[in-house]
Amino acid sequence: MMIVSIAIGLGLGLIALGVIGMVISGIQSLIKGKQDKKKIISMLVPFVVFGAAYGIAGTITEAAIGTMLFMMAVMLLFMLLTGLRGTFNL
Repeated sequence: MMIVSIAIGLGLGLIALGVIGMVISGIQSLIKGKQDKKKIISMLVPFVVFGAAYGIAGTITEAAIGTMLFMMAVMLLFMLLTGLRGTFNL
């Protein structure tokens, strides 16, 4: 059983290193002007929604579910608006 705990810990550690590397790379790209600020801000939206949901709900699980439902609703709304725009040539 000890080896399973070690393997899970190492796996999570590698995931954390990957996320840290992506964040550092994104910051460097933003500083060098290679990334559009609008894209960076749009990537931060789920984190802001999660923070607000956590502040309201008080638990991580409820905040995660609320964030997922909110983001799915926004996605469906944008799909609907895009479809209507294409249909009516707006």
